[in-house]
Amino acid sequence: MDVLRTFVTGFELGSFAKAADRLGRSQSAVSTQLRKLEQQVGVTLVHRSGRGLALTPAGQEFLSYARRLLELNDEAVGAMRASDLDGWVRLGLPHDFADRWLQQVLARFAKAHPRTKVEVHVDQSAALVEMTTGGKLDVALAWIGNAPSLDVQQIDELDASWIASPELETVRSRQTEPVRLVTADAPCAIRAAAITALDKAGMAWRIAVATPSLAGVWSAVQAGMGITLRPVVGMPATLRTVDLGQSGLPPPPRLPIFLLAGRDEHNEAVATLRMMVVDAVNDLRRT
Repeated sequence: MDVLRTFVTGFELGSFAKAADRLGRSQSAVSTQLRKLEQQVGVTLVHRSGRGLALTPAGQEFLSYARRLLELNDEAVGAMRASDLDGWVRLGLPHDFADRWLQQVLARFAKAHPRTKVEVHVDQSAALVEMTTGGKLDVALAWIGNAPSLDVQQIDELDASWIASPELETVRSRQTEPVRLVTADAPCAIRAAAITALDKAGMAWRIAVATPSLAGVWSAVQAGMGITLRPVVGMPATLRTVDLGQSGLPPPPRLPIFLLAGRDEHNEAVATLRMMVVDAVNDLRRT
């Protein structure tokens, strides 16, 4: 299992050197493990890409199996050690991930650590960074990764879309009319990304509604008060993505999503939760 964990950790951190540091091994030991793994499976799993390493197609397929094996292993070990894993794990999430996505992660974690309770905090990314930095959260997802005192990992970049009400016939009735935006309150990374995209396209805009909650964003968009930029992961079925050709809107930017954790966190339950969160975010790209 050690070699599988090294392989998965190297991919999740984007570097086997970082994996060596995380797992407390030398880089040469990690390289040796990787070579032995490739010899065992009989295929090349990684190849050099610029200054780093990238997975081959076989490596991508093997990664899925490796994660499943580690998850099953951690579930079995967790069941045997359940008495040692009482307590709480504190997870922070942006509003976009607080619905069906969260249910999936909690269900998987409960199987691995049935006696460990999860305390979930849902807030804007700036608040989640502050809470993790202050030791109030063990693990957090955030749309921003500027946190020098934390262990920060960019997991992925997720597709975003311009989203509107089906009843909103046009984004703007005249070319000179500004685009009406519905956004979260500042500071907000997605709000900033929307404004930057419109500015680069030379399109005038104005904030029609700003609200502290994602539910408020969806309600305002549903009412036809403007459009919003969000990842489609949390979009209500009653809304629609905007056709770029008809609207003249710029292509929506991809949104980086980060995993945050304290640098000195070695709790087994926290490590399991981190792996499951990363896996669940990567599942969004595969679905």
